[in-house]
Amino acid sequence: MFGKGHSMSAEMQKCMEDCHQCHMICLQMAATHCLEMGGKHTEPAHMRLMLDCAEICQTAMNFMARNSAHHAITCRACAEICRACAASCEQVGDMEDCVEACLRCAESCDQMAAMAA
Repeated sequence: MFGKGHSMSAEMQKCMEDCHQCHMICLQMAATHCLEMGGKHTEPAHMRLMLDCAEICQTAMNFMARNSAHHAITCRACAEICRACAASCEQVGDMEDCVEACLRCAESCDQMAAMAA
């Protein structure tokens, strides 16, 4: 999916792919599944968290794509927000794909942040 840069590690490549996947799943589920389900799926705090998650995943991926010296900061934030989104989706229920994508992305981002420390 992404071209391999001169200094892009396999771990960074995987993290970027996990961020992209999480971004797409959160955005798609918020715009389709949650809006169609209604009720607790459309509560403002849950919807904002899903959109925040999609946005920080995109941002973390962009920082890594350009090999930013600050990518660890966005990866740490991404991991935290992904975990919060996973917890919210788990609580709402019937959102297993989103929970899995968020937890996978959080784990990858934690690893990227640790490698950069």
